[in-house]
Amino acid sequence: MSKRHPIKRFFVGVTSFFYGEHLSAMPWVGPLQRYDLAKGKADLRAAMNVTVLSVLQGIAFAAIADLPIVFGIIGAIVASSVAPFFAGSRHTILGPSNATAFMLFSFFAAAPSLRAREMELLPLLVLMVGLFCLIGALLRVADLLQYISRSVLVGYVAGASILIITNQCKHVLGLQLDAESTRTFIGSLIALCSHASQTQWPPLLAATTTLAGYLFLQRKRPKWPNFALMLIFASASWGALAFHDIGPFAKMDCFRTFALEDLLPRGLALNRSGIFSDISSLIGLAFALAFLASLENTIMAKTLAARTGEPALVNQDMCAVGMANVACALAGGMPASGSLTRSALNEASGARTRFSSLYSGLGTLLVCLIIAMSPAWGVPLIDFVPKAVLGALIIGQSFTLFNLPNIRVCLRSTSDDAAVLIATFSASLIARLDTAIFLGVSVSIILFLRRASRPAFVEYNASDCGSLSEVSKKQQRNHPSISLVHVEGDLFFGATEIFRSQIQRITADPSLKVIILRLKNARHLDATSVMAMQELIRFVRSQKRHLLISGCPRSIYRVLKNSGLLALLQEDCDRSLGESNIFPEVPTNPNLSTRAALKRAQALLGTQKAEVVIFVDQNKKS
Repeated sequence: MSKRHPIKRFFVGVTSFFYGEHLSAMPWVGPLQRYDLAKGKADLRAAMNVTVLSVLQGIAFAAIADLPIVFGIIGAIVASSVAPFFAGSRHTILGPSNATAFMLFSFFAAAPSLRAREMELLPLLVLMVGLFCLIGALLRVADLLQYISRSVLVGYVAGASILIITNQCKHVLGLQLDAESTRTFIGSLIALCSHASQTQWPPLLAATTTLAGYLFLQRKRPKWPNFALMLIFASASWGALAFHDIGPFAKMDCFRTFALEDLLPRGLALNRSGIFSDISSLIGLAFALAFLASLENTIMAKTLAARTGEPALVNQDMCAVGMANVACALAGGMPASGSLTRSALNEASGARTRFSSLYSGLGTLLVCLIIAMSPAWGVPLIDFVPKAVLGALIIGQSFTLFNLPNIRVCLRSTSDDAAVLIATFSASLIARLDTAIFLGVSVSIILFLRRASRPAFVEYNASDCGSLSEVSKKQQRNHPSISLVHVEGDLFFGATEIFRSQIQRITADPSLKVIILRLKNARHLDATSVMAMQELIRFVRSQKRHLLISGCPRSIYRVLKNSGLLALLQEDCDRSLGESNIFPEVPTNPNLSTRAALKRAQALLGTQKAEVVIFVDQNKKS
């Protein structure tokens, strides 16, 4: 077997990593070549349904982020038009989302100096989100998202839903509250209670009737487009009273219709002074948004893949999220993420290909142009939408985010899941959402490492007839000079101290002369564990004892060889006589390596006791 130089071996490993999953630059070419009229009709029908929801959610999510509504609509247009040219899923619909919108609001509300420049900084922020996602797709980070506990997302979404509800209460009650006081749950609650005496009944009446109608329709007709129906009905009734300044409703706050020039790209100035200071201020939020967008998109893609039976190309989908956000940065839209509601509606509406997303983007653009031109016709459409009405509908939709069955599962499954859920949920109520999600992920990883860093150590007896039996705490070894230790589990850096302490406990017996580590089921040996084993070998030899390794799989053997530990292990062997202290795994009969290690131990002790009989299936021919 030829030896490779360590540097060459490193670059070979890096190259194989990047070529492990090929990212396609044009995944749309094949579907386009197979496109026909039947698929086109199905995609158009699905796109008509998705367009209505995209427009309304674009407006709603911009309101949650406390941005002009044009940002949400542009984000929905651009993301759903660009993403299908790079996505792996054919049902994915990208655009602004609930959680990312409130994360945006939470960050800028906590930084007044940055909030004054929010319109200027937003394109840079969205560009950074896109670049993070593209780098993540190249590095195949989406594969690692499966190791993030689902409890993190459940706790985060539950906390965000409560924050969204409390934040929209100011519109329902007709209160004027500053953004600084409403960025957290406690702050919003205190501000609402202290200003409760200033509640205005017209917006409260409009909001409560709208919310009651929405919840009623959701209960009786859950498949209807109830959000759109109630928004249109409430705008035509309560919004008309406010628009025509009728009675007390004249003071009810409404949105303002944007103009055609508001749809033009705002420009992305990267050569201005202070750009690196702005990047430093936004990098934490950009990373959190990229992480959340990728996590949402991965969960959505796997959910749809489970329904359709198609493979989930999560890294390709992450690339689509990155390209969509880069395009949104250039066009002047909000950060884009995978929308489970729009994607599920797209799949349920019978979409056949990825081009239904493109059609919905073009349909959203058409509706956007109609809204922008409506003031010239004397009917500015958005001016009829009261903020209290939209706030009530957002509250009604947020109730569905607080998923009690999922919360119950997380709380009852394991103590670790419950701890992750509670930590993430609590952090989302008392801190910024970008901080909350990082805290939840950190707790999840810490608990995972704690579980993974507990390998099993089982000591066995070798009887005179050749059978192996586990040694209990009260039981003595049949041959006090030999200890056969079976190691099972991960031996990465987190398990090093447990590994060291367990072996030291075994070596406390003064009659022990030979230790055999059976590593057949050991995994993930790393540099920290290798150095611990080096110290162990030197410690054992300093006491005139021997350490042998048996059942070593190929992956572990490779690490031992590359690290130089194999040479240290074999120092006291006469290789010309065939002596060895390591006995690799024999796949056809796993016990052969153990037998060879015991024979070596007997040779070191100068005894022939305990001839080990290896079981061989007589029905198989060797």
